Amino acid sequence: MGRRTESKEWNEIKTNDSWAIFKIMAEFVEGYDKLAKIGPCVSVFGSARTPEDNKYYKMAEEVSYLLTQNNYGVITGGGPGIMEAGNRGARRGAGISVGLNIELPFEQSSNPYIDEDKLIDFEYFFVRKVMFVKYAQGFIALPGGFGTLDELFEALTLIQTKKIGKFPIILMGKEYWEGMIDWIINTMLGEEKNISPEDMDLIQMVDTPQEAVDIINNFYNNNMLRPNF
Repeated sequence: MGRRTESKEWNEIKTNDSWAIFKIMAEFVEGYDKLAKIGPCVSVFGSARTPEDNKYYKMAEEVSYLLTQNNYGVITGGGPGIMEAGNRGARRGAGISVGLNIELPFEQSSNPYIDEDKLIDFEYFFVRKVMFVKYAQGFIALPGGFGTLDELFEALTLIQTKKIGKFPIILMGKEYWEGMIDWIINTMLGEEKNISPEDMDLIQMVDTPQEAVDIINNFYNNNMLRPNF
């Protein structure tokens, strides 16, 4: 027989979906309310699994420290690993340290380096991603997994399609990212022509924290600092 769904169960699903809208709205309201006050910030991304003695942890901490010395706050996903390093660097630099934590069944508790009044817990990934993009004047992506790539390509897509204005998107750690960039150039752009040559201008790769901060400073010497939409 064909696939069937009991009408009672289906109606319960529809009812629950309707009530979920209010929780989604509440997360947007809290995020907008808190983040509208923080001033210019840069989002620092990377793996939650990166240990403290890893070179990329140290890079994330240093670039975040340097950002605060250049009057930028730091936004991270609020968890351990690279996110912890970002908030730790911001704390060391006495700058704004924001954590947008996500509720997950197997991780993650927030790290201790987030400003107490700038920690926000989200249930919905898509609401959290809106906050990263809306209130960041740049993205710095360090080595990470699916979540890092999701956040990276979300921003690239929005800029490519002109849904938001251009801002610096920086990949830190050439050794980690070069394989992906080579594939994008050779296959996505070269063989299949699924992007345009100018789309490659949206991404810059660096190996040092100072290079990343210089790119952001140079960009805003000629562009206005403001929320992205």
